[in-house]
Amino acid sequence: GRRRRGGGGGRGAADPSRPIKVAVIGRPNAGKSTLINALLGEDRLLTGPEAGITRDAIAVDLNFNGRAFQVWDTAGLRRRARVEDKLEKLSVADALRAVRFAEVVVVLMDATKPFEEQDTRIADLAEREGRAVVIGFTKWDLVSAKAGAIKRLREDTDHALPQIRGVPIAAVSALQGQGLDRLMDAVVAAYEVWNRRVSTARINRWLEAVLEHHPPPAVSGKRIKIRYATQAKARPPSFVLFGTRLDALPESYTRYLVNSLRETFDLPGTPIRVAYREPKNPYDKG
Repeated sequence: GRRRRGGGGGRGAADPSRPIKVAVIGRPNAGKSTLINALLGEDRLLTGPEAGITRDAIAVDLNFNGRAFQVWDTAGLRRRARVEDKLEKLSVADALRAVRFAEVVVVLMDATKPFEEQDTRIADLAEREGRAVVIGFTKWDLVSAKAGAIKRLREDTDHALPQIRGVPIAAVSALQGQGLDRLMDAVVAAYEVWNRRVSTARINRWLEAVLEHHPPPAVSGKRIKIRYATQAKARPPSFVLFGTRLDALPESYTRYLVNSLRETFDLPGTPIRVAYREPKNPYDKG
């Protein structure tokens, strides 16, 4: 059936009065607690070795520049760490719980040594779960030549995370309370793109142009036909293409379609899903 599930998008999906659910994740020492403390404007989260055992609240309500947010309590990431050295191990299960709570995931990286393997893995996790993503570069006060650095971080981000190309980035120094406005603006922007819907008419005009300029390859001498396309849902934007023999399409063609959708419909940084279906028409012999 074509029932509209709640949370599936629609016009009201980016309703500004609803709090945006945010999780801040990152590898140990990326500055999660410092950042959340700075956002809340008071030491609501303990950052010391006792971190895990203080409070069990799941999310903290935050009003920032007139916009409502619910921020996942990242101290929970350390709750079960009983021993000092375990403190530094980010539990994947806990990160996953935070990501699944969130609509927008802020992945924090240390600006002085970004894109270590674990950073990329954490960003991948958020993308795989279909969440809107923002990359926050912390410890910005330690970076010299800031203008060149931000340009380089932009390039490095798109290179390291091509599947969320154009993802918003923000440089912050939580200790000095700098860059918080930029970060929360990026969260709102990411949320809005994640909620975006495109009309079926526009999608099919796009498809026509795509098929003209870059038709699907023939597989073992047989043409693959794509007949029409539609957006099945938002959060994240998900598209369905109908046609014949689509299961034979190579992965590279799907990537091409995703990049083209991103470019054409202005969908920077959000995960984009493309699925294929065969029409059920018994008279359609392809």
